[in-house]
Amino acid sequence: MADGMKRYILMHKNISVADIELDEASSAISAIGHIYEAPHVPVGISVKKGVIDRSALNEWWRGRAIPASRAGIKNALTELNLSTTQKLLEKCLGLSLSDQYWICPADSGIQWSQVNFFDNPFSEDVGNILFGQGSSNDHMSLMSPDNTSDGWLKKKWKIIDGKRCLIKGGSGATQQEPYNEVMAGKIMERLGIPHVPYTLLTEDEYPYSVCEDFITPQTELISAWYVMQTEKKPNHVSIYQHYLDCCEKLGISGMKEALDRMMVLDYLIVNEDRHQNNFGVVRNAETLEYLGAAPIFDSGTSLWFDKPISMIGSKAKLSCKPFKNNHEEQIKLVSSFDWLNLNALYDIDEELRELMRGSMFIDIARCDALCFALRERVELLSEVVNTHRTWIPVDDHRSDVAEDTAYSGKEDLER
Repeated sequence: MADGMKRYILMHKNISVADIELDEASSAISAIGHIYEAPHVPVGISVKKGVIDRSALNEWWRGRAIPASRAGIKNALTELNLSTTQKLLEKCLGLSLSDQYWICPADSGIQWSQVNFFDNPFSEDVGNILFGQGSSNDHMSLMSPDNTSDGWLKKKWKIIDGKRCLIKGGSGATQQEPYNEVMAGKIMERLGIPHVPYTLLTEDEYPYSVCEDFITPQTELISAWYVMQTEKKPNHVSIYQHYLDCCEKLGISGMKEALDRMMVLDYLIVNEDRHQNNFGVVRNAETLEYLGAAPIFDSGTSLWFDKPISMIGSKAKLSCKPFKNNHEEQIKLVSSFDWLNLNALYDIDEELRELMRGSMFIDIARCDALCFALRERVELLSEVVNTHRTWIPVDDHRSDVAEDTAYSGKEDLER
């Protein structure tokens, strides 16, 4: 082993995947040795002629770390006496609550059952520091799933009544994202859309959303981005169709229907950030069987969350992801509205009003504007449904240059 290198085994639960070396200075993967189980190499990472694409595996490894854009991360790293979030990633062996991958120090004999965060308690020190609360003791532990939490919003994992729960804050003057998460869940509950339920938590007058981890010790989340890396996208094929094609080749059923429901929700709540890393599929980590679309999660960047009152409503031209640049075009990709019962959304605006009641960040004027605008979105969707049969069928295979250059797909995943 070269100087300045640390030897590990990339693991998938109890399965050895490949020998790797990490550079001590950068914590990057500097070399890949023997491959034990090629089928268990992370999805979307190329293995050709018995060789893993080291650049792609490094990108996957870096993507497990807290992004540099995370609110308060610079102060947290200073308190933790670490130079980069990549170092923090190594301290917890890369363990996550979103999948079953980790790195085992060579010759350590450490077992998955001893360290995984699904079955074992974990430190809240890192999460508390990320929330600006500081460590509760002199012997700080960095063994935490917070080290592998993605996204730019303040968040931390906590065990509540034996359940692994993610607590996530808001941003800006309105702190609106937690309310939006809860509201999106209420809409999906009424419409029968599979989703991750969120509840509202208030601490020191600040709102937070709380959700239970939908991944279990047997399953894992594969983001749409990595699903789409399993096949090269032809230039003439749209992102939408490429995702469906990749899912079909992987044997994942029901994906068009799942995307229909996701696009309908995002139209209703005017979601601005449904990037390719906050939706995807779930598979069994042991058998590698795909179980279907992941329930919808991470819908906070919606409902004009960061816009002034004057920009709330249909007059605002907001960006859209992941398949088109605006919701008016993206909703045309929906293959069927036969499942949709808009009558179920009667008085949904009043539920939003009740949810936001008492917020010290959202005043009555903003709440009124949001309620009116949400009701307007339901009415607009009703018009879309009524005219659906008169549309010229969308060419799902055609690649739109504006569509394909708008998103890199490597935005931060949030839960």
